[in-house]
Amino acid sequence: MRTRPAAGLISATGWICKSCRAHQAESHRLRVSPRPSRTGSLVQARKSSSSSSISSSGSTPGRRGKLPDKPARTRFAPSPTGNLHLGSIRTALFNYLLARATQGQFLLRIEDTDAKRTIPGAEEGLYRDLQWAGLQWDEGPLVGGPYGPYRQSERLPLYKKHIETLLSTGRAYRCFCTPERLDELNRRRHEKGLNLGYDRKCLQIPTEEAEDRASRGEQHVIRFLSPPEWPRYTDLVYGRSGHGAEKTKKLLVDEPVYEDTILIKSDGFPTYHWANVCDDHEMHITHVVRGSEWMASTPLHVALYQSLGWDAPQFAHVPLLVDQNRQKLSKRNFDSDIASFRNKGIFPEALVNFAALLGWSHTQKNDVLDLQQLEKLFDLKITKGNTIVSFDKLQYLQIKHARRRVQAAGEPFEQMIRDVAVAVLDRYGAARVTEFLGRRSLRDVLATILNVPSLPYRSATDFAENQCSIFFEPAATTPEQLDQFDFDPAHLHSLRVAASTLCLIPESQWSEQVHHFQLRMLEQQVPIAASTDGTATTVEDVAGATAASAAKWKRDLYHYLRWALLGGARGPGIAATLEILGRETSVARIQAANRLAQQYEAVKTKPVIEAQAFKGDVEGKRRLDKQWKEYSMAGAGAGAGAASKAVAA
Repeated sequence: MRTRPAAGLISATGWICKSCRAHQAESHRLRVSPRPSRTGSLVQARKSSSSSSISSSGSTPGRRGKLPDKPARTRFAPSPTGNLHLGSIRTALFNYLLARATQGQFLLRIEDTDAKRTIPGAEEGLYRDLQWAGLQWDEGPLVGGPYGPYRQSERLPLYKKHIETLLSTGRAYRCFCTPERLDELNRRRHEKGLNLGYDRKCLQIPTEEAEDRASRGEQHVIRFLSPPEWPRYTDLVYGRSGHGAEKTKKLLVDEPVYEDTILIKSDGFPTYHWANVCDDHEMHITHVVRGSEWMASTPLHVALYQSLGWDAPQFAHVPLLVDQNRQKLSKRNFDSDIASFRNKGIFPEALVNFAALLGWSHTQKNDVLDLQQLEKLFDLKITKGNTIVSFDKLQYLQIKHARRRVQAAGEPFEQMIRDVAVAVLDRYGAARVTEFLGRRSLRDVLATILNVPSLPYRSATDFAENQCSIFFEPAATTPEQLDQFDFDPAHLHSLRVAASTLCLIPESQWSEQVHHFQLRMLEQQVPIAASTDGTATTVEDVAGATAASAAKWKRDLYHYLRWALLGGARGPGIAATLEILGRETSVARIQAANRLAQQYEAVKTKPVIEAQAFKGDVEGKRRLDKQWKEYSMAGAGAGAGAASKAVAA
């Protein structure tokens, strides 16, 4: 028997996309749905009301990654219990960028209610670290604002006022249980394998009695009367989050306990949870960006907002930072301490760039971004998974931002020069540096070295030790090193002559540009054979020279000059090296190297004495005499004389 299709089903032919199906379904619903009854409307309204009551904000959250439509008021609320670490600066940065990207305000609040953990001087260190990173706050300590004071220790009357509201509405109660009783309760439950919590013994105390005991100074705390269910909320990164249907009452055996969090401690100071909620409301915070470790506490915070009839801010939880072993990056790890980064010479723009990329993605092809660029690009496209911190990326960004400083040639570049100057003097001593400089200034020489793109800058100390050593402390130049270069024997004499011609450039013309031009000229002087009169036979003189011989000459030329100037060490180009060394040092090193090369050439081209010469072979003796004559003229005589004349000129 054929059955009739149920009413309301949609028949479709072929495949249609998801959005089209949704549109078609909605159109069909509007056509066939009966007019809703009053009862149905009330049920739907109740569901909507219930849903909105547990939303994390009075406004509807946008899709993941999208910026708010209105200016965001964000805050960074550190505790003065130590130095800022990498995770803290990232949290501050994301709050700062969200405010700047929406033309909002960024607040700084000091959460100093835990006097036992407060470290003297830590608050000043927080200001110093944030200002060093360029994260200037719009409201807060040192700058003021309309919703101060901005230290929690100065806001105690506010917390007391709002806790009285909770007490009067029955959403909080005074607990007079001693620490010993609470310890015994938890110990007994732990032995039974039960969850820990509070049994609400003091909730049974009449309000009048509790107030009387409190007025007489009896020590107690104030607890939050947790709701039957923790509310859920919409996280801007993780989406719908929270405990939901999980009961705040832990029903186990016949000893129920509850998660009635302490809001006011026995010393009268608020706990983090209570002060945090009160301050965010009073300071009109609209968005809270914080670490994902706080997600477990967010349902409690939302419940506190609801208990007072306040709208909660929107929450965006960012992933944890973990090391290469996927262990949480510890606050006590000095390698992630902001002061440690600063002392190591890391630039603030490099560290801010590095912190921004820890969990946030952008659409640019280049990861090298300064704070102004980050302000324009930032959105809430933040990853959900834990972020592995690779400090190799920080070194890469440091080198790139150093190059930006050099190219900008402003005050940051001048500071680089000053820092490197101090490191160079510490490393090599004033006497050696003065001898190397001659009549030049240390500032100008270091500026030239820093301008060499092939010399990476990681820190002033590293640059002085690993990039400047080839100039201030060069490797020794020895004849044995020439064996490594596999020179063409026909080139040795010509290489000495070519190097000597560089010494003819006067002091007034001693620059990288002039050396580039001169080296290009020397590249064209490809010798075909060593001559006996001290002049090179070139491609222009002899037809048939191959491209291979020209390439071999060019390679030999630059290898020889690098050996002469730097002992063969790696470094910048030869033209830049000549300028950095200066004329006096360059000429001295070339002359010394040429003398060593002449000795090396003499050994390498020394003729082999034939056995016939010792047997009275007259013809062999004549050939031997001729070899010695050519050797003495080409090696020991003419070559040295030509080079000496060139240098003297």
